[in-house]
Amino acid sequence: MPAVQRITSRNARFQQWQALLTNRNKRQRAGEFLVQGVRPISLAVEHGWPVRTLIFDGQRTLSRWATELLGAVRAEQVAMASDLLADLGEKNESAPEIIAVIGMPADDLDRIRVDDDFLGVLFDRPTSPGNIGSIIRSADAFGADGLIVAGHAADVYDSKSVRASTGSLFALPAVRVPSPREVTDWLDVRRSAGRPVVMVGTDEHGECDVFDFDFTQPVLLLIGNETSGLSSGWRELCDHTVSIPMSGAASSLNAANAGTAVLYEASRQRIAAARPSP
Repeated sequence: MPAVQRITSRNARFQQWQALLTNRNKRQRAGEFLVQGVRPISLAVEHGWPVRTLIFDGQRTLSRWATELLGAVRAEQVAMASDLLADLGEKNESAPEIIAVIGMPADDLDRIRVDDDFLGVLFDRPTSPGNIGSIIRSADAFGADGLIVAGHAADVYDSKSVRASTGSLFALPAVRVPSPREVTDWLDVRRSAGRPVVMVGTDEHGECDVFDFDFTQPVLLLIGNETSGLSSGWRELCDHTVSIPMSGAASSLNAANAGTAVLYEASRQRIAAARPSP
């Protein structure tokens, strides 16, 4: 077991970690972010994400899970005062048991697998990190292969996104891209290799209801910005658009909820298609 360092004051290292919570540029330069919670940390380890540091509460008796984690993961270990750990955990009352400092993977679209059953999601310029995390969670739950976050957007590795994903961030590739060109080039290669991926946008004036579209084919589902929807550039690239039928006074759904509804329909169709005929 590696030697344990102790931090009991707001020294330079504490301040560096604290900056990872709120400063996107510092997260990007460091190439790391903070993660807390049994499920998220366990999934990060299970899926082979690089754990650089494990920061644990040096003033309490640790659970069996935490003790086994510290014994099994080869990473720097830091025992921290409870009040400081609570600050890093962004909690007002109790400190988390462990916070992991995790390394970021490269923003490489090749992390996303494309096969005959491909289902991917692209989120265009999302402004809410919580919505990004929610979409990651839904995409993971309904069998998608990956998420692309496009354009000037909130950060996938913002603490609100990481928490909202409830660990699915570590099971589902999430890749940031600056513009449509990276995605179209990536898809062109897959299409030339025999993967006929169709780009399907969500729009309240879609050409058909979501129930009437065939989601059993390889699909990249496009979800628009929370306020303005899909940009004109992405809209022009769509092969099809679909709408979600609604009743009541609501004119639209939250972007994450809309994405979840369409992902559920895609999953339902694929499960039905896979069942043997009676």
